[in-house]
Amino acid sequence: MKYLDFVDLDYSPTPSDLICDFYVDPIGISMKKAAGGIAAESSIGTWTELTTLKSYVMRLAAKVFAIKGRNVRIAYPCALFEPGNMPNILSSIAGNVFGLKELAHLRLNDIIFPKGIARSFPGPKYGISGVRKILQVRDRPLIGTIVKPKLGLNSTDHSAVAYDAWIGGCDVVKDDENLSSQSFNSFKKRLELTLAARDKAEQETGERKVYLANVTAECSEMLRRAELVEQAGGEYVMIDILTAGFSSVQALREYGFDLALHAHRAGHAAFTKDPHHGISMSVIARISRLLGMDQLHVGTVLGKMSEGKKEVFSNIDAIKSDFHGIKTCFPVASGGLHPALVPGLIKLFGNDVILQAGGGIHGNPLGTVSGAVAMRQAADAALEDIPLKKYAKTHNELSAALEKWA
Repeated sequence: MKYLDFVDLDYSPTPSDLICDFYVDPIGISMKKAAGGIAAESSIGTWTELTTLKSYVMRLAAKVFAIKGRNVRIAYPCALFEPGNMPNILSSIAGNVFGLKELAHLRLNDIIFPKGIARSFPGPKYGISGVRKILQVRDRPLIGTIVKPKLGLNSTDHSAVAYDAWIGGCDVVKDDENLSSQSFNSFKKRLELTLAARDKAEQETGERKVYLANVTAECSEMLRRAELVEQAGGEYVMIDILTAGFSSVQALREYGFDLALHAHRAGHAAFTKDPHHGISMSVIARISRLLGMDQLHVGTVLGKMSEGKKEVFSNIDAIKSDFHGIKTCFPVASGGLHPALVPGLIKLFGNDVILQAGGGIHGNPLGTVSGAVAMRQAADAALEDIPLKKYAKTHNELSAALEKWA
């Protein structure tokens, strides 16, 4: 088969087909041939005709069924893929095709998983409703923070910062993406001290609190650390999904823990930032949901991250929309957030969002406790439809935050 043999613009995909949407920028060849080349190289074809091709193999050929400008849609028979094996799927549809020299740019913008493939993955254990049940917070956005500075604090000071954040009103405190088990802050000691701080904060506030320990490591060590969290009475862990790898993500979900899983997307922009090349964040979001993440960073629109409203909404849709009965995943807004942005964030995300501020809490001029108080005050004001400046007149912590960041 030649590349053009993989193009059939009269083909109608079946419900069992896996469908990919690509942006394609060819060099020196037609869009039709470029699209056929992607379909061929990601299914049963290659650069030349084969003497080993059997007639029964033809049923597994991917088919280009739509070309509109530089946007191409390709349908893949589900039999091409091993159920429950995300590396296998991505090695096919997002593998060698990115290296074809006749393509200047290639971007995988979306994947539509058929039910048979989607349901071969575990999906979230808890999802939005389960996370709310753990924290016993029914309606409002959850307030979270990251211990800052992200690196350098010893275990004692790390736990003290976490305690202050919880006392001030944070529901969630987590490690940052590059805190592991360094010499200045070992995982085991940090876990012990921070969970003790959590327990104390719960007793003093009467609210449920959770600590998201970063267990990202070599797979067996990651599972050992997650086991330590569960044995110590922790309810949550965090994993850097891209740097750990999707196999590790799935292993963590399917190991049998009762832990909720928080997905940090460190490194995603290497794949997602160029609008003409790579893989979209919404694809990563959809995969994360399939693999069992209960919550995921999706961008902010506001704040310091580069994604706009359209991209963030696409990411949210990937983890919250109806999807073959698979549980939803909690969107996390994080990156340059502070109390002045909270009303806008709630307007964009609704109440089902985890508002996660690092510097926007620990950078409050009155300290971490007041920084967390200010985030809760901003959320309360937004939910009551009271302008922040008006609310701040009787709330000193919010006033300090607005004076610094507004």
